[in-house]
Amino acid sequence: MTLASPIARAFDVALVPLLLVACAKRQAPPTSDALTPAVVTHVVANDSDDPAIWIDTVDASRSLIVGTDKGDTTGGLYVFTLDGRIDSARTRRPMKRTNNVDIISGVVLGGARIDVAATTERGAQALRLFRLPDMTPIDGGGIRVFDGDSSRAPMGIALYKRPSDGAVFAIVGGKSGPAEGYLWQYRLVDAGNGTLRGEKVRAFGAYSGKKEIESIAVDQQLGYVYYSDETVGIRKYWADPDHAGAATQLALFATTGFVQDHEGLAIYPTSDSTGFLLASDQQGRRLQVFRREGDAGNRHAHTAIATIPVSAEETDGLDVTAHALGPRFPQGMLVMMSTDKTFHLYDWRDVARRIGVGK
Repeated sequence: MTLASPIARAFDVALVPLLLVACAKRQAPPTSDALTPAVVTHVVANDSDDPAIWIDTVDASRSLIVGTDKGDTTGGLYVFTLDGRIDSARTRRPMKRTNNVDIISGVVLGGARIDVAATTERGAQALRLFRLPDMTPIDGGGIRVFDGDSSRAPMGIALYKRPSDGAVFAIVGGKSGPAEGYLWQYRLVDAGNGTLRGEKVRAFGAYSGKKEIESIAVDQQLGYVYYSDETVGIRKYWADPDHAGAATQLALFATTGFVQDHEGLAIYPTSDSTGFLLASDQQGRRLQVFRREGDAGNRHAHTAIATIPVSAEETDGLDVTAHALGPRFPQGMLVMMSTDKTFHLYDWRDVARRIGVGK
């Protein structure tokens, strides 16, 4: 029997916790009952992070998925067809660490109403805007955010269109920020030269100081903005900066039941006022589902009604639509980022069955 030297034994002891940490970070494979995607996209070059769905209102089968690639200098916005292929003609790269993306329709530019994709280009400290479906840039090279403060590099983005006057706003979250006023909201206005510019209208939103705020989602019809305060919960405010209660937090929920990080958020409507709020339980490899309209008797109380295991790994961003997208997605689609550099496209009917509302 050969005895290890004291130095070797000390090295082995020191190595054990490192191995345990590595194992803890390695996510378990999907469970046997995990939701299976109908389509998995082709891979991006670096690091997929967040998707958004663009609806072609003339021919829904030609709708697109726009997804971010967080490469530091070779990232960008990838455009995918509904069968998962990359549309290289409309993909925009290289860009510097494109983080999150959102899409909105009916933005007025040059007297016309257009659809816009907005993304945070973290490495450029800017908000980037593109006209859909051609993905032409309409931001004059980028809209600076957070007054250029590099410690608050932009990550999260959600777009809101106010019903009363059609004003369009971008709500932006950074890598870090204060306990109050973490999110900055910008009104997007016509600059008069074929581009849009941003005008800051407020800073709002509580922050725990625990990790960061990345995922933001707006309920366009009910007028709420939700955001994930990672490891803490989901916060809810009014999206209209001029609302009388705009500065007041309406709810903090989902404070238990998540394995670790609260991530991607999206809303699936079943009517003008009902539906589901979906949230990525990142390390749990699952989807948490809440009633959009709130619990019975309290519209600002949101208790989880379903937990759905998924095949997508460590999902950051997700998006969902109730719009019929052809025979493969007749009741809509859920898109989830996966750490294998892809995006997973799920048939909403499969999600609905897991919630208990589908056939």
